[in-house]
Amino acid sequence: MSITVNGRAVDPPADPRVSMLDFLREHLHLTGSKKGCNQGACGACTVLVDGERVLSCLSLAVQYDGRKVTTVEGLAGEGGLHPLQRAFIEHDGFQCGYCTPGQICAGVAMAGEIARGVPSLVTADLGAEQIALTREEVQERMSGNLCRCGAYNGIVEAITEYAAAEQPRAQEMAA
Repeated sequence: MSITVNGRAVDPPADPRVSMLDFLREHLHLTGSKKGCNQGACGACTVLVDGERVLSCLSLAVQYDGRKVTTVEGLAGEGGLHPLQRAFIEHDGFQCGYCTPGQICAGVAMAGEIARGVPSLVTADLGAEQIALTREEVQERMSGNLCRCGAYNGIVEAITEYAAAEQPRAQEMAA
């Protein structure tokens, strides 16, 4: 059994009751993901599992045997920050920074959802081949990630910019 975390194979914890969040923070010392509410209500613990967003406080690490987990630390590449991390800086999408790792992971997954044509509650045309990247669409899709400082305008602007740039790339890859 092993879990791939940020490109590195690691053994799951011996205790099957350890949450993915505690495994990342306490066993692997990856402290980007935060323990906010520990109930799945704030999104501060959001990580990517095979590209999909997961609330790591609500899942057990052993559930992810054979899967790829990416934390905010694993988003940056050799060339520097991930494009969404740069967009957060450019658009002042953070204040205290506590929710930022979860916001960024959720934003990356959200951009993928839009590029794949996955509708949300506010998607106007469920049959459309392309989903319009409106402010309301981004707000709805990010509604599970709370920012206690109220940096929402910068967060939405950063994610909108990133998702708009990713949409054509994702469609090219699918073709």
